[in-house]
Amino acid sequence: MANIRLEKVRKVFAPGETVKLPGSGPAHSDRAAAPNVALDGVNLLVRDGETMVVLGPSGCGKSTLLRVVAGLTRYDGHVYFDRRLMDQVNPSQRNIGMVFQNYALYPNLIGYDNLGFTCRVRGRPHQEERERILATSEIMGIGFDKLLKHKPGRLAGGEQQRLAVGRALVRDPDVFLFDEPLSNLDAKLRVRTRSEIRRLLERFGHTAIYVTHDQVEALALGDRLAIMNEGQVEQVGTYALLYDKPVNAFVASFLGSPAMNLLRGKLNGRGSWELGDLEIPVPEIVRSRLRAGWKLILGIRPEHARLARDDLPAFEGRVVHIERDLPRRVQTLYVECPPLPDVAITIPAGERILPGDRVPVTLPLDRLVFFEGKSELRMG
Repeated sequence: MANIRLEKVRKVFAPGETVKLPGSGPAHSDRAAAPNVALDGVNLLVRDGETMVVLGPSGCGKSTLLRVVAGLTRYDGHVYFDRRLMDQVNPSQRNIGMVFQNYALYPNLIGYDNLGFTCRVRGRPHQEERERILATSEIMGIGFDKLLKHKPGRLAGGEQQRLAVGRALVRDPDVFLFDEPLSNLDAKLRVRTRSEIRRLLERFGHTAIYVTHDQVEALALGDRLAIMNEGQVEQVGTYALLYDKPVNAFVASFLGSPAMNLLRGKLNGRGSWELGDLEIPVPEIVRSRLRAGWKLILGIRPEHARLARDDLPAFEGRVVHIERDLPRRVQTLYVECPPLPDVAITIPAGERILPGDRVPVTLPLDRLVFFEGKSELRMG
């Protein structure tokens, strides 16, 4: 296995240059119409045996990061596997197993030959090839009658993806790269396949980079997460760390469903966050770094807001929409309270609230997070 280190990696796509992985699905833009900074000074360390999930919106640079690690695109900066500089190493020499969104299986080969293709390219003896294929088939639950003797066109999506993962495993790679491999599967198959992938990575201790936009996948598969936005890594850490202590407003709003409420106001002369007639006290550690009149963003998770009137700052609003999450036994209210944007509040499913009801909203002071208005960096 190997750790992977990216140092100040920058990639700018020239006009007309392809900006997606071969074998993957439609990219944010198939070809750049103008120079496009896909990676902007990325520093990232993926530890030996760790699964790093790269999470971010479409077009943020996730797939380009995989291209760089795989050696499929030129870039500025440096990539290391352990202490070995990989900048001039051919992709075929990097010992990487890749799994794509659209499987990228050889359509003219049966499953058995798809699994063994790499062995033949590397000139491995026939017996070693057979042993690797059979061992991998057993691990992945790939039966001969069902998958190995048929061409990909006769297999269902989940079966093709299992074959694609198996083909990468046969290589005995130092590094696994996954580019949104489950996005074409239905919900039931996604759950099953991600469980198989997680079990596989834990069993063999492979170093892996897994690209997705799905937070459920990220939480299920990742030892740590790297949140990307506009070609930069915003924050790296466990899901719990990123959720509880986001470094900026983007990370705060990107993680969580529903996302953190971000209320944009200013610091007034009384040391309070202010928007319209609403004032909320600001901790000294935040006030000391700002001047009156400076923009200030107040953040609070929907599950931390309350429907109550007490000695804390409160306001009244009208429920305009309700989303019910029956498996978690909660419901999220969207409360209209001008001049604020709609505020999301998650409460137990048993509380009887209807659209149109007027409700009191309290924001507990110990649950508030503040971000500087211009840089949007977390304060305190």
